[in-house]
Amino acid sequence: MSTKHQLYKFKVETIRSISHGVYILSFKHNFQFSAGQIIAVDLIPDGKPRLYSIASAEKEALMEILFDEKKDGKLTPFLSKLVPGDDIYVSEPFGTFKISAESGYCIAAGTGIAPFVSMARSGLGNNKVLIHGAKMDESFYFSDLLEEIMPGNLVRCCSQQEDTKYYKGRLTQWLINQNDLPSTQHYYLCGSAEMVVQVRDILINKGIPFQNIISETYF
Repeated sequence: MSTKHQLYKFKVETIRSISHGVYILSFKHNFQFSAGQIIAVDLIPDGKPRLYSIASAEKEALMEILFDEKKDGKLTPFLSKLVPGDDIYVSEPFGTFKISAESGYCIAAGTGIAPFVSMARSGLGNNKVLIHGAKMDESFYFSDLLEEIMPGNLVRCCSQQEDTKYYKGRLTQWLINQNDLPSTQHYYLCGSAEMVVQVRDILINKGIPFQNIISETYF
């Protein structure tokens, strides 16, 4: 994204590893935002920030982001080394991927769960079904929190762990197996471009109108 974002300095409040190479970073903020929006983040005020979905609730004093450390990444290897009190530079929240209060389906892969965690924490999860795809059981981030907020409406699809305690297979296969997906509801997708395209095609083939499918792609 070539848009220039004004960045503001904040102090890291907490940073913790929740899985191998996956972290949650938080900082105190003074922004207003809607669940589903993103922020630009950098370690210098005039660099080339990366974009991250907000994972915290709309009214929380701490803003959280979830990130997967990429060894060849431009930012995440340095983010993962931060400690409380270090400076980060963050833009105001922006983006059009917003989740309504109406019932619907939320479909995420990997760290694409972040905007739906924000949704659940903000009181928008009571009437949603959340389908999360990951390679291993340990990669169902925020699983306990989501189970508490959305009991019975959380579907976890594990694609690579033989002894998984969840649905064994890709989330795309789970969707293919469903014969009663309502065509009148909205479907919110967050994941890689490949995942978004595959899921959109499955939903359209099942009779879901294109305009009822809202997506956010991460890179």
